[in-house]
Amino acid sequence: MSAWSGKFVIGLTGNIGTGKSVVRKMLEHLGAYGIDADALANRAIAKGSPGYQPVADLFGRWILDSDDQIDRAKLGRLVFSNPDALESLEKVIHPLVGQALDILIRRSRQEVVVIEAIKLIEAGLAKKCDSLWVTYAQQEQQIARLIQKRGMTEANAIQRIHAQPPQEDKVIAADVVIRNDHSFEETWTQVVAAWNNLFPGTEVEPIEETEPGSGEIVVHRARPREAEAIAGLITKLSGGVRKVTRQDIMAAFGEKAFLLLKVNGRPLGLAGWKVENLVACTDEVFIDKSLGFFEALGAMLSEVERASRELQCEISLLFLPIDYVNQETSLHALGYKRRTIQSLGVRAWEEAAQESMPARSIMLFKQLRRDRVLRPV
Repeated sequence: MSAWSGKFVIGLTGNIGTGKSVVRKMLEHLGAYGIDADALANRAIAKGSPGYQPVADLFGRWILDSDDQIDRAKLGRLVFSNPDALESLEKVIHPLVGQALDILIRRSRQEVVVIEAIKLIEAGLAKKCDSLWVTYAQQEQQIARLIQKRGMTEANAIQRIHAQPPQEDKVIAADVVIRNDHSFEETWTQVVAAWNNLFPGTEVEPIEETEPGSGEIVVHRARPREAEAIAGLITKLSGGVRKVTRQDIMAAFGEKAFLLLKVNGRPLGLAGWKVENLVACTDEVFIDKSLGFFEALGAMLSEVERASRELQCEISLLFLPIDYVNQETSLHALGYKRRTIQSLGVRAWEEAAQESMPARSIMLFKQLRRDRVLRPV
């Protein structure tokens, strides 16, 4: 039994570059509520958060950047080369992350929760979980991911990998091991099999369709089995500018969800959407010219917001291609206003925007909730 009554909690861990976040996203597609505990740790020491001043006092002002934020790169170089400094930092952060986890899990509506944390076992979180999942990948794949996704040099990637305990230590402790060094589909097959083993007879909620001829707009969250239809729709609605394959979409499912808009059963719109660190980001929008832009986008944003509130998101960010800039004013009626990244004012929001904002796009902002986790007491 987990530490949270009425919840089945999956603890998800693995060494750096083994694809933990991809597996968390897959579990979210299957209906779990996902929490990135490492992102919460970053939030805990951001300016205005309860861990900020204790960490600044612990290590001194030299750890701050020009904006008086804690420079995480500088902090990382210090603690990863000094075990005593790392232990001191964790004594500040771990209790705060634990409090935030407790709040999020108790407020979540989903019965299954997955906590992703690189130090899930070391921090004692694994003992609070019902099932321990571990991701595993060959070192060559770890290095490639760190170079591609984090911009590390090969030497830095190898150093970070070797600074961690052997993967086998986590594998031995695992209830479920996910080999994540091949294709998305192979990993997805393993995750679905492990999910079905834990929850036999459960199925992802069915896709609802309107009756032919109704003329009503229906928006539903797409599933990986619809990857080929999504690829074809993007290619069609982009006028061939974006030529994507089923494999491209399957890989994208490791990072985001897709909303399909249909009229009379015909797919005529699509939104690519993801949630990270309690921030919802809609970074892809495709709408058939036969539909009214405002009505179609409004229907998809309504579903994004509904799902985002259920996932306890604080804000919704919409990234629109500059080709749609003439539609910006109409979106004010839906509560979206143009903002710059720097004006967001919350470090976690700014980082989510920086990571998600496509080239040649504008950003629109809507606040979904006023209370935030990891505010100072």
